[in-house]
Amino acid sequence: MSHASRTAPRICPLCEATCGLTLTIEGATVTGARGDRDDIFSRGFICPKGASFGGLDADPDRLRVPLVRWEDGELREASWDEAFDRIAARIPALVEAHGPQAVGVVLGNPNVHTMAGSLYPPLLLAALRTRNVFTASTLDQMPKHVSSGLLFGDANAIPVPDLDRTDHLLLIGANPLESNGSLCTAPDFPGRLRALRRRGSTLTVIDPRRTRTARLADRHVPIRPGADALLLAAMAHVLLEEKLTDPGVLAEYLEGADELAVALADFTPDAVAAACDVDAATITALARELAAAPTAAVYGRIGSCTVEHGTLASWLVDVLNILTGNLDRPGGALFPLSATARAPRAAAPGKGFALGRWASRVSGHPEAKGELPTAALAEEIETPGEGRIRALIVLAANPVLSAPDGDRLDAALAGHLDFMVSVDPYLNETSRHADVVLPPPPPSQSAHFDFAFNSFAVHNQVRYTRAPIPLEDGRMDESEIHARLILAVSGMHGAPPSAVDDLAIATAITKAGAPKELAGELTGRSGPERRLDLMLRLGPYGLTLEQLLAHPHGIDLGPLKPRVPEILRTRSGRIELLPAPIAADLPRLRRALGDRPAPLVLVGRRHLRSNNSWMHNVVSLSGGSNVCTLQVHPDDAARLGLVDGATVRIESAGGGIEAPAEITDTVRSGVVSLPHGWGHSRPGTRMAVAAAHPGANVNQLLDGTLLDPLSGTAVLNAIPVTVTPSP
Repeated sequence: MSHASRTAPRICPLCEATCGLTLTIEGATVTGARGDRDDIFSRGFICPKGASFGGLDADPDRLRVPLVRWEDGELREASWDEAFDRIAARIPALVEAHGPQAVGVVLGNPNVHTMAGSLYPPLLLAALRTRNVFTASTLDQMPKHVSSGLLFGDANAIPVPDLDRTDHLLLIGANPLESNGSLCTAPDFPGRLRALRRRGSTLTVIDPRRTRTARLADRHVPIRPGADALLLAAMAHVLLEEKLTDPGVLAEYLEGADELAVALADFTPDAVAAACDVDAATITALARELAAAPTAAVYGRIGSCTVEHGTLASWLVDVLNILTGNLDRPGGALFPLSATARAPRAAAPGKGFALGRWASRVSGHPEAKGELPTAALAEEIETPGEGRIRALIVLAANPVLSAPDGDRLDAALAGHLDFMVSVDPYLNETSRHADVVLPPPPPSQSAHFDFAFNSFAVHNQVRYTRAPIPLEDGRMDESEIHARLILAVSGMHGAPPSAVDDLAIATAITKAGAPKELAGELTGRSGPERRLDLMLRLGPYGLTLEQLLAHPHGIDLGPLKPRVPEILRTRSGRIELLPAPIAADLPRLRRALGDRPAPLVLVGRRHLRSNNSWMHNVVSLSGGSNVCTLQVHPDDAARLGLVDGATVRIESAGGGIEAPAEITDTVRSGVVSLPHGWGHSRPGTRMAVAAAHPGANVNQLLDGTLLDPLSGTAVLNAIPVTVTPSP
């Protein structure tokens, strides 16, 4: 039976760029996807991931109904009621017997790409009252949250580069032509960088690899991996020593400028040059060019976060922006204002940001932003004693692949848990251990609003798209899955899912000091839509859901504007340039001045056609450049006796893996590079395409003991390795 073709708008949920798509739909099937030319933010841009929307949406390996592990140990299909009955019977009983810390929660990156994943996990954590919370943030971005919290008093106040107006952009540890941006939501990041070059602005890229982004740059500095904080500290030293600092209007809001100069006195260009493998003259030139530019922005990402001094590097990125007067001014780095943010308040001292309010049970890792290091999850499950994690709820996460030492975590999940729940569309390397798997529907059957990424957008705007395809019979909306999960673990099993949203709305109205009658004025077809309507009404622009629905391609809210001092939440009410935890960690960085690197170190890399491990099961995105190879410089290959395409053995502290060698001069000598998100070779999964091209799990090279102490982030880059031809 043929169906008439139609089109519908849909915001792409497959990376942080949040591009607008126009889907072609026949019946209940997405048959095509192109960029939405009328989208007010992305203007028709699309990447290979967005173009493959239909293939991912219709993946035959996606689970359609719950799976429950029965008495014989096998996972089999079950009804939704059976699945939630099982959760309600097990989780509350474990909490009653062993306390709330007996339950751990793992949150993966896909949560911030869905409405349900953004709205409901905080309610789940409140219901469980557990401190055993682990997220993907301690595998990528937590250093930036910690540095922002210490500088500005708000861990979510993260400035983004004003890409469309800056005269000078310096990228360190970032490759947006492959990643599409991270903690910087910018549809068509490549086009924005090319436009930057066309208008005569300068692009500088600091990266040990000659990435696609680096090839676009005016200057590429192939730094030694892991030395980002040293180089940035030396640049700050030059600015201070040569009196090139000019904070401008921020001067009256700064605290600790004199102390900063003393703290960085030892980090001269000459002192750091050997450790960075960047000559002193180049470091000095980088600082002077930054200071001389009419406007400039420094932007650092995962390559500078997932290293031993990730928080210090993230802090120094903003220090450079502050010292040059480029923080919070057009053309520099500014704080976005999303439509669902809290309405601006008068400048005043706040509660500040604290680290280490509690610690992990086994190794004593301090919390950061309410989270414990994901690298510590296995030991918290397998180590006997009071407070051991006995039950685990995993929401859209695959830590067996994404966390260090997946073999250890794999064994812990298999042999030490009493009960496990996964909310996941796939039976993957982690969810295969669950006692209950709750599969959300495909993206085409879900509404979309970007609560998180609008807070990192390079232009203020707001967009919302309803589900272009009705929910298929037998499926459950992701918001209802989360709501029923909350009810099941909190002793309210059987209550209507709307009760969760009603409570959230009432709590938000009370907290905002708004009239209770506002709840009755909210519109929307569902609880999430009513909650979105409330957040819009209480937000800084006073919008409504009806206004968004009337503008299916979005509403332009204008360019980024200065927001200091309103964003400051520090106890002093000022930008605290040298917070005590940062000052206490600087001696560790100072000791690194004398370090000399291992002969060979490993770094990760991103692929444009994947996002971590999510999309390795999509046929149209597999193969081509999206392959798991170890990139090796020709000089190193010759020294080690490696042959292009031949299998090599890579070994480090956590173990060893094998991968094909790719000999290329795009990686500097002394460095090898392997992408993350691979390793789809474990039995018991149901991902046929991924299993046919499993690749190697780079995180199995890590034992999980090396962390950035301030943020608890796993050190995933600049790892010493040995590489030999495979026997």
